[in-house]
Amino acid sequence: MSCGICALHGDAAQLDAIEIWRSQHWLLRHHSLPSALLGWCCLDARRHLSGPIEFSTDEAQEWGFVVQRASQLVRDLTGCDRVYAIAFGEGAHHLHLHLIPRHAKDQQTAAWAVADHYRAVAAGHRLAADPTAVLSWIRQARAEATKKGAILNHGLIAQRHPQP
Repeated sequence: MSCGICALHGDAAQLDAIEIWRSQHWLLRHHSLPSALLGWCCLDARRHLSGPIEFSTDEAQEWGFVVQRASQLVRDLTGCDRVYAIAFGEGAHHLHLHLIPRHAKDQQTAAWAVADHYRAVAAGHRLAADPTAVLSWIRQARAEATKKGAILNHGLIAQRHPQP
């Protein structure tokens, strides 16, 4: 069976455009374009695994820390009120945790309405986030992750995109 996440991780050109940071076990990226929302990120397992039940000891020990730091980055840069963390694993049986900015004043991001919004964008019934704004957000996220340095890294994260 082919895996869309493994294929994305193997496509250097596509991944380079959306990757924010990576560690030995995890990769944080903005959702691929077209993206339903600015700041909608995915935290992917670097190796093919279906979910936490398949974590190695090291992956299990790092998981909470990287989810927290990635969620903080999304909240800090989008100004959202909360960050939804959702993983189903049906579209791709490769763990990728969706980190979705929830803005209290935007009902399109409320609870399950965000899934309807996602499907409407995918179907072309609603506009996707502006791709130029998404790419700018990714550059800002990379810079913020680099600026936080050891606080973000905690010895785990290798910056793939160091800023000049």
